[in-house]
This record gives sequence, structure tokens and C-alpha cells, in this order.
Amino acid sequence: MKQRLAAVLAADMAGYSRLMEADEAGTLARLRTHRIELIDPAIAKNEGRIIKTTGDGMLVEFQSVTDAVRCAVEIQQRMKRRNSDVPQGRRIEFRIGINVGDIIFDDDDIFGDGVNIAARVEQLADVGGICITAAVATQIADRLEVAIEDLGEKALKNISRPVHLYRVGVDDIVLAPAADAADGKRTASKPTIVVLPFNNMSGDPEQEFFADGLTEDILTELSRRHELFVISRNSSFVYKNQPVNVREVAEKLGAQYLVEGSVRKIGDRVRVTVQLIDAVNDAHVWADKYDRKLDDIFAIQDEVTAAIAATLPGRVEAAQRDQLARTKPANMAAYECALAAKVLHHRSSPSDNEQAQALIDRAIELDPGYAHAHAWRACILGQAWVNGWCSDKDAAWAQVNSELERALALDDNDADVHRILAAVNVNNNQLTTARYHQERALSLNPNYDLVVVQQGELLTWLGRPEEGVEWICKAMRLNPHHPARFWSHLGKAHFTARQYGEAIEAFMHLSAMDQVQHAFVAACYGWLGDHIAASAHMKQVKSLAPDFGIEPFLATLHYAQEADMQHIRDGLIKAGAGEFVSTASDLEERRNLG
Repeated sequence: MKQRLAAVLAADMAGYSRLMEADEAGTLARLRTHRIELIDPAIAKNEGRIIKTTGDGMLVEFQSVTDAVRCAVEIQQRMKRRNSDVPQGRRIEFRIGINVGDIIFDDDDIFGDGVNIAARVEQLADVGGICITAAVATQIADRLEVAIEDLGEKALKNISRPVHLYRVGVDDIVLAPAADAADGKRTASKPTIVVLPFNNMSGDPEQEFFADGLTEDILTELSRRHELFVISRNSSFVYKNQPVNVREVAEKLGAQYLVEGSVRKIGDRVRVTVQLIDAVNDAHVWADKYDRKLDDIFAIQDEVTAAIAATLPGRVEAAQRDQLARTKPANMAAYECALAAKVLHHRSSPSDNEQAQALIDRAIELDPGYAHAHAWRACILGQAWVNGWCSDKDAAWAQVNSELERALALDDNDADVHRILAAVNVNNNQLTTARYHQERALSLNPNYDLVVVQQGELLTWLGRPEEGVEWICKAMRLNPHHPARFWSHLGKAHFTARQYGEAIEAFMHLSAMDQVQHAFVAACYGWLGDHIAASAHMKQVKSLAPDFGIEPFLATLHYAQEADMQHIRDGLIKAGAGEFVSTASDLEERRNLG
């Protein structure tokens, strides 16, 4: 079984039993005609998928709420025109209900609370009308020019809680086309987040200062993240010591995400709980708790702030990715295009990189002054350059540097701009320049896991691997949901520190290793004298890179100390890598890349 967020359209034919009793064959024939000529084409055009049909109805899944409503309006409008000259007693008319929620997919069927609510909502729709839940209404409010009537909260059969419903008017509606023209004026619409004052659950007035200080620190740290728009303290602290309705607060402040938490003193310990809520869908995205001994209240405040500030943006981005999975690229705003491009970039394949380039180009087309997008265009093009996925490497590298210059000119205070500049300079073996940009990125956002892990990488290349290990481990603590590649960075740092057992253990966390990672593991076993294991990993290297050679491989590394370069060279020789031969042209190409 698989579970994901989806829009579900439930449609039911009104008066089915009566019509079948009066004219069974004729009713079935007319229904089949409507399906072939109108309903099925409308579903396909709006990228829906019919999951289940019954005699008088169907369930349809859409990846986009907007597409589901478009489809419903089109069906009801066209059915009304078709019925205009049909006697009232013979008309085929539908009720349609739409909900968005978590759906369980199993054997080409769908289940779950989201489906049940859609079916119940449909029963409350007018004949020839559309009824939607609040979650659907919120998402289409500024995307479709449709009339929406608030029906209030309704009790639904077999649903324990009341559900807020809306009626969509279908008379005289002209749907705006899903065209690029509407996007031309859109800019980088970043996700907006509000941090509510943390509640003091201790009954201890002294903890009130801790709770307020923690809230303010989290606000400050999140404000460093240029991919988020953070509501100011003045706005959020209005709700201190007040009962809060999440949806109302989010709507009033214009926020998509809401952070709330509490502080509780228990003996000589303090517990901080925090949760991230998607206010649009009224759903919990992430929650965690932090238990600490009450030795130094300010140290605890700093530690918890760092952990929350590092984790929250990743959880927001994950929620945004889930939404993007249901969005057409042509309809995305600049921020959404950039986010989708990042997702594709991290998959690290030629086709994904090509799509990522198209999306990041679209982001910059929509918002030419979007520094973050220019930085990521450099990163995506750099990936193509490193892996040889571009036809003209010189032109690609020139564009990488041009994009970074543009990003820096647009926003010198974006940590991602400096982080990527540092990475590019490392790749070009300009470690002094890389160190400047890395330190700038750290000063701008010291709790950004990608910046922190890169600090560990850079220190490893600079010959300070023990410190590198500490920074990489810190990045892992900051973001428990870190990318798998963090283990690779940790393995290389341990190897460089001559900690072979720890290096092997780190690499073993990877579900699959490439030739570089296999080569490092082989060198570890070479130094440990385990020739069987070393040979096995060198065979994997040869399988993945038949032209592998020691010197071309070393040319791709960025050690500042010759002793560290000799260390990996000797480890590979001990592992039997000397048996591999590469061509002179391959060696020269690798040197040029280095």
C-alpha cells in the first residue's frame, strides 16, 4: 500500500434508480454517451485518473486540486447545456464532491479518510452542483475565478468531526486558461511561516523568559533562511497567552505554515516540544521534543534553537515538494520552479539534470532578480559540467561563474549563494577563495545543515579531517533527515583522519555506492591489510568505471596537503588499484577537470 496527498473527486448520478426503472436501456445508453463524449475526455484533459466506477458514479484522483475543480466545473457546465432541451424527468445530472487529503492506494483502488469525506461531501452537493471542503477552497481561492459560497461546518455521516464545506457556483463561470501568461507577472512567492510564542507549561514565571527567548531566537534563525518569508515578532506575539485557531491566525497573517510549541520544567530537566502545521490543509507536518538537563538555561536555549531552525526549513521544503508533485510546471511560480529544480538536481541523473535546467531557467524568466535561482542555476550547470553531461564544457563553466557573479550582485547576504561559490572554488582547487565564501555562508546561517556539512568537507580537504568529522556530525544532528551523501562526506573525513574502521562504517550507511565511494572503502581495507575485502571493492570500482586509474582519480580530489594525497594513493595501491590502467587521453581530461 502507498499513501500520499491527493485531490479526490466523487461524482454520483442523481435519481439513478428512478431513471433506470423508467428506461433502463435508454438511461445506460445516454450515460455511456456522456462518458465517451464529455466526462472521460474532461478527466483526461485535466490529468485525472478514474479509480473506481459504479453504476451511477465514480471516484477520480487528481494530483492538483485546481485540475479537479476545473474538471468538475467543465462537466457540470457542459451537462447543463446538454440537458437544456431534455425533459426534466429524463435528464441525467450529477452531484460532485471534492476533497484533498491523505489517500491510501492499494491494488488500483483508493481508501482512507480523504476518500470517505469526498464521498460524503458529494451527497450534500446540489443536483448539477459542486461541493468542496475548506482545504480545497483555500487552494483555489486565488487560482480560479469561481464563485465560492461558505456553507459552514456540516456533520457528515460516519465522520466523527464536522467538516467545513463550500459550494462552487457553476453558472456563467469562465475558467481562466492554464497558460503561461498568468505566470508572467508572478515572482518568487516563498512559503510564509509564523512562529507563535511558545507556551510556558511549568507554572514557573522564570520559565516565561526562557519560552519568550526561545521563540525570539527561533524567529531570528529562521529569518536567516532566504527561501522562507518569516512573519515578524510584532505580529506573532500579539497571540501570546491567547487561545489560537490555527486556520484563523494563518489567514489573518497570510501564512502557509505555523510553528507552535511549549516549555515545561520537570524537576531539574526542561522539555521543549515543537510542531510545524500546514495551515492550508490543517495538517501536522513535523513534531519533535527536546529533553535537556537544566544546567545552563542559555546553552539549552541555543541548542534547541539550532536544532529547530535547522530542521524546520527542511520539513517545509518536503511539504512543498509534496505539493509540487501535484503541480504542472507551466503553472508554477518562480519559487516553485526553483524548488522543483532542486529536487531533480539531487537525483543526479542526466535526464533529471536536463529537466532541472529547464525549470531553473523558467524561475529566472519569471523573476530575473531572484538571486537564489541564479545560484542554483550555477549549481545545476556545475553538476552537468562535473559529470560531462554538457556538449560544451568551456561554455558551461563560463555560465556557472557568470550566474554566481549575478547572484552575488543581487544578494550578498544569501547563505546559499556563498555556499555554492565555496563549492565551485573547491572544485577549481581555489581553496583560499573557497574558505572565504564558506566562512561568509556560516556567518549568514550557522544552523544551515548544507553549510555546516560543507564546512566539514572543506576542513577535510585543508588537512584538518578531525575537525571535519565534528562539523559533519553536527550537520547530521542539526538535520536528522539529512541527505544520504552526508555519510559519504563523513567516510572521506574519517579516512583522511586515518580512522579506517569509522570510515567503512560511515560508507556502509549508503544504500548504494558509486566508484568514488568504493575506491575510498577499498583504500580503507588496503591500509587495514584486508586484501580480500579491498579486492572486492576494487572489482566494484572496475565494474562502475572500467577506465579507472589512480592518477586520474586523484586529479578529481582536492587535498591541500601532499601527505593526504599520498595517503589515498598508497591505500589504493595496497588495495590493488595499480592493476588498473587508464589511457593518456583520459588522464589528461581528468587533469583538465581538476
